[in-house]
Amino acid sequence: MAQLERIRVYPVKGFDGVEVDAADVLDGGTLAGDREFAFFEADGTVLNGKRSALVHELATDMDADSGAFVVETPTGETERFDLSSERQRAEAWFGDYFDADLTLRRDVDLGYVDRREMGPSVVSERTLEAIETWFDELTVDGVRRRLRANVEVSGVPAFWEDRFVGDDAPAFAVGDVRFEGVTSCGRCVVPGRDPDTGAVTPDFRATFVEKRRETFPEWADEDAFQHFFTAMLIASVPESDGGRRLRVGDPVAVIED
Repeated sequence: MAQLERIRVYPVKGFDGVEVDAADVLDGGTLAGDREFAFFEADGTVLNGKRSALVHELATDMDADSGAFVVETPTGETERFDLSSERQRAEAWFGDYFDADLTLRRDVDLGYVDRREMGPSVVSERTLEAIETWFDELTVDGVRRRLRANVEVSGVPAFWEDRFVGDDAPAFAVGDVRFEGVTSCGRCVVPGRDPDTGAVTPDFRATFVEKRRETFPEWADEDAFQHFFTAMLIASVPESDGGRRLRVGDPVAVIED
């Protein structure tokens, strides 16, 4: 049976995600707590893995009990921040680490997702398993951390999410929340790096594109894909479903309108 296997939100844009048992859909269609905070550089650009590979050196987590953002450096140094009340301290610490003038901002309405007019990212568990087989040194969890999806669906084939892109594509429901496909996610340099060290996986893009082309599913509309360096669906949630809750274990069903 197809079901919602995992929900992962990313409290601070660019840093590690945390798994949660449930997440509310905000009125704007994104998930509560996802990219709620972001560090911005002096030129107005957001700090993330595209801008600095140093992001991968830091292991981060959100303490479920206290709500503190916990950071561990490669040397084992640990810091804890209440991001809502200790912004200046967080700006100073991260600014020193990245040697940059950083400003911490918060957006509880949409979060600092890349595509603010869209919604959660979706991938199937089998997609992660398939990509893992393309590279000798990868693990399934490593692929999961490289792709950084919000919603992971089990009980469906690899690249199941591709069918929701293109003309006449169906929608799908996760529990009582409707998802409509918008685009397949074109990938940047981040998936080609080890999520712990930032080390570049040799020939990642070329291998990925070759294997993606070879395994492109027959049920997907190839004309809706600009290239083969894509994986993961960017979806939208109708405004009418804002305020509803996603829960791990929710059934997933295709909607043929």
